[in-house]
Amino acid sequence: MIGVLIERYEEKHYPIGPPDPIEAIKFRMEQMDMNKSDLANILGYKSRVTEILSRKRKLTLKMIRNLHEKLNIPYESLIADY
Repeated sequence: MIGVLIERYEEKHYPIGPPDPIEAIKFRMEQMDMNKSDLANILGYKSRVTEILSRKRKLTLKMIRNLHEKLNIPYESLIADY
């Protein structure tokens, strides 16, 4: 019972939002021991990967689908505004 009360209190006062899309990609790359070239095979050109990771280019719908399907990153993490 106390555990449920603590959980509700934390959800109300300290909500945890979805992670930043770029940070989610970087985290998954680190987990899978990937480099930018590996990610370029999923997203397109290596220069495009650099632009995305430096936040100069936004993810397209096709990129989001590819990241979800090939790296198992949840859609919720990739669609959040950044």
